[in-house]
Amino acid sequence: MVRTRLSEPDAVVVGAGPNGLAAALTLAREGFKVTVLERNDEPGGGTRTYEDPQVPGLLHDHCSAVHPLGAGSPFLRTLPLGEHGLEWCHAPIAAAHPLDDGTAGVVHRDLAATVAGLGADGQTWDRLVGAAARRFDALGDDLLGPIVGVPRHPLATARAGVPALLPATVTARSFETQAGAALFGGIAAHAVTRLDRPLTTAVGLLLAAAGHVHGWPVARGGSQAIWKAMVSLLEELGSEVVTGHHVGSFADIPRARVALFDTTPTGLAWIVGDHLPERERRRAGRWRYGPAAAKVDFVVRGEVPWSAPDARRAGTLHLGGDFEELAAAEAATVDGVLVERPFTLVSQPHVADPSREVDGLVPIWAYAHVPHGCVEDVAPLIEGQIERFAPGFGERVVARHVTTPAEFEADNPNLVGGDITGGASLPMQLLARPRLSPDPYRTQIPGVWLCSSSTPPGGGVHGMAGYHAARSALKVLTA
Repeated sequence: MVRTRLSEPDAVVVGAGPNGLAAALTLAREGFKVTVLERNDEPGGGTRTYEDPQVPGLLHDHCSAVHPLGAGSPFLRTLPLGEHGLEWCHAPIAAAHPLDDGTAGVVHRDLAATVAGLGADGQTWDRLVGAAARRFDALGDDLLGPIVGVPRHPLATARAGVPALLPATVTARSFETQAGAALFGGIAAHAVTRLDRPLTTAVGLLLAAAGHVHGWPVARGGSQAIWKAMVSLLEELGSEVVTGHHVGSFADIPRARVALFDTTPTGLAWIVGDHLPERERRRAGRWRYGPAAAKVDFVVRGEVPWSAPDARRAGTLHLGGDFEELAAAEAATVDGVLVERPFTLVSQPHVADPSREVDGLVPIWAYAHVPHGCVEDVAPLIEGQIERFAPGFGERVVARHVTTPAEFEADNPNLVGGDITGGASLPMQLLARPRLSPDPYRTQIPGVWLCSSSTPPGGGVHGMAGYHAARSALKVLTA
């Protein structure tokens, strides 16, 4: 599927993650020839999938597993990826947040079912999340792009804008029950930062609303189906992906009119060296990275024995206890402290995609938020969090495969210190990502753009950073 030759393209993209491939597809659809260069032996970045070394045929997702913004991406939805093998699969319950009393807050794809299930907090959920869900497509156009600029849907964005600016700790006070507050807090914690920081409510609202509109699906056959469909379409359009090609300098890139880099600002600075103006080099040196991910891929016999019945039907679970415990754990993690009970995310892909089960064995994907560059053994803490809400889990584990923050970075240099978001979610780095501009993708080097998760709208498998960067590059290609 992946070509291994170099040509003379109109554009070069460095990095074949979802954003790099999205940038390439945006240009290729306009008739330009694109070459994508990838250092690894296969494309995909965070959407790769690997076979368990002990259980043939059992698949684990390397980094990303569940894709609410993939299914809901304003750009990816315009691509005929279904014709190239991508099929979204939905669990009966999108997401659940178990509590210690054996209950769980639950997000159904159906908004009315979620509102009914939350009881006293149902109306609060509808007022906050339901309002965002009813305007999701308009909000997605405006929120999944540069913050500095004129919104395409100003009325819808303004209505959601005021609550979205608030810290999640403030929004959580709107809920009367532990289940409601914890459910929202676990979703907001995808921001991978302190929940008392501004804009963390925006993350919770956008992801929760996406769940009601497009679900929190997995790709049938693993996340690899996403990159395979994107590469297949790219090749159909006459462009190519070249794997095993390390880019260490401009000399490693074929001549082209424009170049887009699916790298961090520091990665770009390292590659281009003195070509980067001093001011931008200093800015790259000040770019800060956030907390890390530490991951365990479990092979489990049968289902996970969750105490909360709804958790057994959920595709995604957030393990962090009540909102106060969750917020405290995230704050400590940002401060560099590894807590005994780190916030842990779990995916049960087989609940949505039964083909992931092999001879009664299923893959369980779990990662925890830990301090940047954490070198401690986090695997027992992750397993402890699962055991806390699913007593007897350890007895069903057949195999464990650990990925440390250092191993994430060694596999993908964009994941500095294990940071899977492209840079710390600090207020200024959200506004100036990586610089304050209506076009933050264009660098000070003529013909060079940054198209990674270090640019708006940040992390996630949605391709929007690549799309927006390519749209900027098109102004040069079509001039």
